[in-house]
Amino acid sequence: MKTKRTTVAIATAVVLALGASACGGSDDKSDGGKGGGSSAANAALTGLANKSDKKGGTLAFEMADAADSLDPGNTYYGWVQNFARLYGRTLTMFKPAPGKEGLKVVPDLAEGLGKPSADAKTWTYRLRAGLKYEDGSPITSKDVKYAIERSNFAPEALSNGPTYFKAHLEGGDKYEGPYKDKSPDGIKSIETPDDQTIVFHLKDAFADFDYLATFSQTAPVPQKADKGAQYVQHVLSSGPYKFESYEEGKGATLVRNAQWDPKTDPNRPALPDKITIKFKVNQVTVDNNLLNDSIGVDAGGAGVAPQTQPKVLRDAKLKNQTDNPYASATGYIGLNLKVKPFDNIHCRKAVQWGIDKVSVQEAMGGDPKGDVASTLLPPSVDGYTKFDLYQTPGSKGDIEKAKAELKECGQPNGFSTNLTARSDRPAEMAMATAVQASMKKIGINVEIKSFPTGKYFTNFAGVPDYVHSHNLGMLMTAWGPDWPTGFGFLDQIANGSAIKPSGGNNVQELDDPQVNKALNEGIANTDAAARAKAWGEVDKLIAENASAVPLVYRKNLLLRPKSATNVTVDQAYLGTYNYLLMGSAK
Repeated sequence: MKTKRTTVAIATAVVLALGASACGGSDDKSDGGKGGGSSAANAALTGLANKSDKKGGTLAFEMADAADSLDPGNTYYGWVQNFARLYGRTLTMFKPAPGKEGLKVVPDLAEGLGKPSADAKTWTYRLRAGLKYEDGSPITSKDVKYAIERSNFAPEALSNGPTYFKAHLEGGDKYEGPYKDKSPDGIKSIETPDDQTIVFHLKDAFADFDYLATFSQTAPVPQKADKGAQYVQHVLSSGPYKFESYEEGKGATLVRNAQWDPKTDPNRPALPDKITIKFKVNQVTVDNNLLNDSIGVDAGGAGVAPQTQPKVLRDAKLKNQTDNPYASATGYIGLNLKVKPFDNIHCRKAVQWGIDKVSVQEAMGGDPKGDVASTLLPPSVDGYTKFDLYQTPGSKGDIEKAKAELKECGQPNGFSTNLTARSDRPAEMAMATAVQASMKKIGINVEIKSFPTGKYFTNFAGVPDYVHSHNLGMLMTAWGPDWPTGFGFLDQIANGSAIKPSGGNNVQELDDPQVNKALNEGIANTDAAARAKAWGEVDKLIAENASAVPLVYRKNLLLRPKSATNVTVDQAYLGTYNYLLMGSAK
């Protein structure tokens, strides 16, 4: 997901254990709810830092840009998926728990996990009894079905989310969506035989379906309340908090939802009385507000800015308030196959050979912010295979090989192109500048075009027409898995079916028959070991195509203020903090 969403698998426990032992271990001792922070760096990697069961107070969030949307059906950023669980319940969810326990899928709206048919093409869920919206009306299976229809089949109004349901439901390629469809029954491959039961009929086996059911796209929406793109102004809560206020691009305030019954929800402790979120706050200001304890959380969750990093790491007391998890995400450059000269594989390979990845790593903050990458799949994701098709001395690039590829692609003197990056992400802008310097050494002149995070994919980098007309040949992005398998990582950034008119994440517009086939056949295989092997092979196919340039396996240098309680890193949401468990001592 856009660093974005879900994450790790097998190697997580090892990585976290190493991080904790190297930096002082965890501290999950209770202080009676008074706050005061933890005594050790990395305490939140495998445990609860500043553990407390105290209820009350206000938990304040800030972030450098704005959300793509706080509508659970119209978002794809990982931090929003994490945040939306405060007011939107889904069929299943990742268990709110420290360490590897947080990667387990547990029932949420549903009574239990999905019941698959023998061929894994039909999945059935039954909703818990007593579920209600904030207005007291009952939540039904029809509302879950409608939520999926609006979020997957109405790109004219809701363009941000993934396309899994559309790609895998029977008839998903033909259904026009709830705003155009005149039939009261909606898509026929989702059945709701009664108000508690929902049945999904897939055109192919989908062994990971319980993971898919964790998506905020399954948070229920009653059709009568839907206002299309304007629904975000009045989201109807199914969780412990509801919107008291919302201002587009500015922020929101959440308060307790009196209709939420904790007896139906074993997963959410709902500690704060109020939750606030403020958008478009300069990242350094966000960092300073964490340092002076005037806010509880940096909502973006990517860690402190490069300018703040030295101050935090050189002060022993401040360092003890940090956590440095792997995000199970890869920062990379997409080379758009429809923008010349990147329609020529040799021009793409010139970039692959010419990148000085060490300079990029150093620009974003060095080791605390990530390791040099050679694959799209990060080491912590199930299916990772170690290889490097473009290995250079010290990962600093090979000018000779890059210029040889330029000659092969008919551009011996180089060429000019544009590189996109997100203007409100200081580390990404610094990375882009390092890439620009690398390319200059091989004769490729790169102009950096910067855009705001909240609209980066909906208006610019994820809009093919805009990309083509503005010669955006190179696009900075970062990605983490929608769930902790290779398919959950690769499908939405490499499958041709994921290319959308706007809001897409396959920024290179890769539509390779071999890659598409390998992804679809892999997810249909019910043998877990065979599926894992398949994802490494898909990763190699993408590398051979040379349309994605892996830069770094990302890490977050997170800072927890002293008043934040129950703080733990959520490996299911890209190494951000788990927002469901957090409280405030204020």
